[in-house]
Amino acid sequence: MTQVSNPFLRFIEMNRDELLDKWTEKMKELDNERVSSVISDQVYYNICNDFIVILHQKFRRPEDDLISKINEFSIKIVQLGWSLKLILAGLSELNKIIFEMMTVDKTEEEKMSLVWEFDKLISPITSEVLHQYASSWERTVSLQKIALQELSAPLIPVFDNITVMPLVGTIDTERAKSIMENLLQGVVKHRAEVVLIDITGVPVVDTMVAHHIIQASEAVRLVGAKCLLVGIRPEIAQTIVNLGIDLSQLTTKNSLQKGIEYALEMTDRQIVRLEE
Repeated sequence: MTQVSNPFLRFIEMNRDELLDKWTEKMKELDNERVSSVISDQVYYNICNDFIVILHQKFRRPEDDLISKINEFSIKIVQLGWSLKLILAGLSELNKIIFEMMTVDKTEEEKMSLVWEFDKLISPITSEVLHQYASSWERTVSLQKIALQELSAPLIPVFDNITVMPLVGTIDTERAKSIMENLLQGVVKHRAEVVLIDITGVPVVDTMVAHHIIQASEAVRLVGAKCLLVGIRPEIAQTIVNLGIDLSQLTTKNSLQKGIEYALEMTDRQIVRLEE
């Protein structure tokens, strides 16, 4: 289909404003209240306009490579937090609007012909949008995962030569590896003599978790520091005993406060109250 004979190109050029307004309104209706409450009308308009621009360029110059533009469009909708369901519904609504506007006073045969031709033109664009959306989403999730991993096992200096690693949530093999790396790097970086691993926020301590903690403690010992395990709640202590887990290699305390006091003693210091 040439540019001259392309009815969709002519339609967009002649009805662009009306098409854009109708689709923008539909997108606002489709979006849920959580998202729409923080997104302005202008954002919906801009996103819809960006896609109309892509369509227009594809209809006008079919030979153009639009992957970079589609990628930019997909990144925008990912950053807005739009779901795949919303994108599919939105593209479907656009197709309906174009079909309804173009088939006024058309015969059934002419309608079927338009549907067939339009589907051939827009399907590759829609497929590429979904592909780029999925790729952008995967990149975003991957970056978030890296950021969370960096925050999931921080080593915090609290006194000279004393550091604390507060752990919150479950500990799996991947996270245990991150804990080990952060521990060893932090011990060297902060010149720590004593490291406190605080498991107050760890909901379950089973055989695997205990194994990872023991490994981390042994690694800390090998680089010249000592390790304390603190935050052992009564229910965790009971679980450890019932499972027959041997933590005799570790010095343990039931709270972070007692752990810090003991760490100060190990480094020949203590907390004293000043007389008024």
